[in-house]
Amino acid sequence: MTNIHRSLVLGCSALALASCGADEIVSPGTGGDIIINNPTPTPAPTPTPTPTPTATVEAAAGCPTISDPTGLTDSGTISGPTGEYRVCTLPARINASTTLPYIEGVLYRLNGRVDVGTDGGPSANDTDGASDTNVELTIEPGVIVFASGSSFLNVNRGNTIEANGTASRPIIFTSRDNVQGLNGDNSSGQWGGVVLSGRAPTTDCIAANAEPGTVNCQRQVEGAADPALFGGATPGDSSGSMQYVQIRYSGFVLSGDSELQSLTTGGVGSGTTLNHIMSYNSSDDGVEFFGGRVNVKNLIVVGAEDDSLDTDTGVKANLQYVIAIQRPSAGDTIIEADSDNAFNDSTPRQNTRISNATFVGNSSVGDQLVRIRGFADYSIANSVIVSQNDTPCIRVDGQEELTRTDGPDEAGPVAFDSVVLDCDTPFRDGSGATAADVQNVFDAGSNNNSNFTNTLQMLFVNGSNENGVPVYDVTQWAPFFEEVDNIGAVFEGNSDWVNGWTCNSATATFDSAVSSCTSLPIYSSDT
Repeated sequence: MTNIHRSLVLGCSALALASCGADEIVSPGTGGDIIINNPTPTPAPTPTPTPTPTATVEAAAGCPTISDPTGLTDSGTISGPTGEYRVCTLPARINASTTLPYIEGVLYRLNGRVDVGTDGGPSANDTDGASDTNVELTIEPGVIVFASGSSFLNVNRGNTIEANGTASRPIIFTSRDNVQGLNGDNSSGQWGGVVLSGRAPTTDCIAANAEPGTVNCQRQVEGAADPALFGGATPGDSSGSMQYVQIRYSGFVLSGDSELQSLTTGGVGSGTTLNHIMSYNSSDDGVEFFGGRVNVKNLIVVGAEDDSLDTDTGVKANLQYVIAIQRPSAGDTIIEADSDNAFNDSTPRQNTRISNATFVGNSSVGDQLVRIRGFADYSIANSVIVSQNDTPCIRVDGQEELTRTDGPDEAGPVAFDSVVLDCDTPFRDGSGATAADVQNVFDAGSNNNSNFTNTLQMLFVNGSNENGVPVYDVTQWAPFFEEVDNIGAVFEGNSDWVNGWTCNSATATFDSAVSSCTSLPIYSSDT
């Protein structure tokens, strides 16, 4: 991407599209490349933002009765641009399986740390001296949960969450300021986030003599002042299900220099369902996966101020259909990967595989968009990586990541297949590997192009150049992955998965029918 491209974008705004000429189409929002030669458009959501809804909500008369013996506390009402709401505060610990029902005019509040059940320990039985409490927190579609300061939700081992929204009624975790209409496009860090603690294997054990990946290897959730433990030896463990969920304005500093991100998983097992998750303006990472077996489809990260996707401590992660877009004023990397923060040869070794991603780097403060280190095994396929400034695309720190083929739990060198890069500097030197070393590995993959010109529309929707790239068969990786006909996260035949459950901002517009991220949605009675 050249300086000429950027000057053309600045001189041809989306609002004056007609004046650009028939052969020049500009990606709306925060910029993008000009598409030359009139490419065939891909069906996509309209970029026109929806105005903030007028105030229509009236506070419910009271809080519902729930199964937990402590129950909800009626904390009065709160008002904002969309109306007035009854505030129903959750207990500090949910000790019985409970449903938070959707009731018009009700918001649920986290007041400090809220635990789902009591930690059942690293073992699925009581040999560890702890018994599972088997508490399940169910959250109905359309429910909004808000918090402020150090408040966060922690689902303990041996307990589950069922937060399953729908495309038309997502579940939203957000901040008090968001409810009150006080946020702007750069607001962040106003509450903790959501933590899922499981008992799948991890590394970086807190016990000095514990063997990584075993039932004796546990870790403490990053940022939590009181022990919130995860880890064990149950790869198929389940922490429940989260689908069609937004997590906004998270990342409050909980202790020292540690803060949570929108979604933190610790030792989550493969029995956990995660799809259609949106992280918006986290002051730390968008999502961070510590150990475990994580499978995620349809993930969106917008405006994270550290890493969009952070994977470490031996996680085995599969991700398909991923959009990550940085804000111009914030963001370190889009991918940061480590295996074990203390001993690189620990097992389990991280092995993350990503297919059908569209990564757009806007930040002026990061050193690279993708950084892989710490002996991590990593594969990226069928993906588009774009740097909208001078930030290099890919850094791999050492020779071990690039060349190693043997060793315990080793999946082989970092691999790229059907990956295209639109960056002024495609690769950069690491601490033990040069840019040329990384390019050699990249060029050895199939259908890769480090000198690509993107034709993305709306920052994340394929254009003709993306649709012309041959795909890599990721079904050979694992049954989790679906067969695809195109690279990228959003393409013809797969363009509606961003609709309905997302929110819009100056950084990215997903669907004109949804509200701005700075506002709350208002549902009609027939939605």
